[in-house]
Amino acid sequence: MKKESFIIFILLAILGSFSGFGQQSFNNCSATFLNNKMLVNEYSPAGKCKVSITEKGDLTVNTVELSSTESKAINPIMFQIAIRNKNSGTLTMFSKDKIQKIEIQKILEKCKKGDYIIVLTVNDKFALPHNEILVF
Repeated sequence: MKKESFIIFILLAILGSFSGFGQQSFNNCSATFLNNKMLVNEYSPAGKCKVSITEKGDLTVNTVELSSTESKAINPIMFQIAIRNKNSGTLTMFSKDKIQKIEIQKILEKCKKGDYIIVLTVNDKFALPHNEILVF
């Protein structure tokens, strides 16, 4: 009887360790930053991101610490970029490689006013609710 109990204990331990995998998605807040400043105007469902076609600087995605007075970038995360064409709505991959930082001018060279820069996380443990950046 001891052997059977031990086997059941091991099986339950193994199953318990796998049961948490599906619950880990999108549990770390992240945001896009341009020159270390969060792009979204407010970190809420109503928040919007936009960038001028002439903007310069480094675009990053970081985990974020939010408070009532500031939004602080904590750790950089890997991401990819796509561009959604204003006229056709077509998404085109800009960065096939995973990146942690990119000069926004390189992306904007491929954009027109009204296009969207789409930021894609490459790990589903990071929530990035404001992943569309309007080019104006």
